[in-house]
Amino acid sequence: MKSFTKVAMTALIGLGVLSTNVYADAAKGQKIYQKKLKEVCGKTGAVFAASHTQMEWETAKDEGKLVEMMEAECPAGKDFFESKKFETKYKSHLYDFVHDFASDSGNIPSC
Repeated sequence: MKSFTKVAMTALIGLGVLSTNVYADAAKGQKIYQKKLKEVCGKTGAVFAASHTQMEWETAKDEGKLVEMMEAECPAGKDFFESKKFETKYKSHLYDFVHDFASDSGNIPSC
């Protein structure tokens, strides 16, 4: 019984740690944009995200063209968008940011 409890607790903690990477966060994407891209791109996050509609961002993500679309909006950020860290760590958060603050969303970010 004692070992079952240990295994169950280990599995629960493991799922908790792994699930934090699964859920993207628009607020985190906004912070990433401010910290990593705002100066490089030379435009605010509001202008960057509002360059397309929610449907356009969503279609680009579904078709695997999100990086190309972001590079078109910020050519100077090409190295960032093509980095492994962007693909593994930042992409989902930045997608949530641009989707939540797209031109037809009615939302305006503070960056």
